[in-house]
Amino acid sequence: MNLSVENLAQVFAVLKPDLSVQQVVNEPSLYADLDKNYAGFKDHVLIAVHDFTQDWPTWECHPAGDEIVVLLAGHCEFILKTDSGDQSLLLDQQGSYVVVPKGIWHTAKIATSAKVLFITPGENTQNAEQPESR
Repeated sequence: MNLSVENLAQVFAVLKPDLSVQQVVNEPSLYADLDKNYAGFKDHVLIAVHDFTQDWPTWECHPAGDEIVVLLAGHCEFILKTDSGDQSLLLDQQGSYVVVPKGIWHTAKIATSAKVLFITPGENTQNAEQPESR
């Protein structure tokens, strides 16, 4: 058993289907490596922290399940593309969170900076500059 303390912004955690955890270093090839090393990330969940100082340049969607997004510091506005139009959710208190439903396109607007924890079902994650409306 290898016990260690890691920084979740630098060493992400992959929750595997058997609920064991594998640590993976956050490096440029990470997302391609996840698909390659974890069978397309089927039935896996990525737990990661990211720092943001500007708006996301794209939208993303997770068709395999709901994503949990937790604000650790700063402020951010999550925009979700719903059946009734874009919905804005402001995360402005440490610990506030949003559940992004399975299959919903979303992006984030960052006023100054934000540190955010993501719990993401990564299988078949999609990215687009501007997704089609629902």
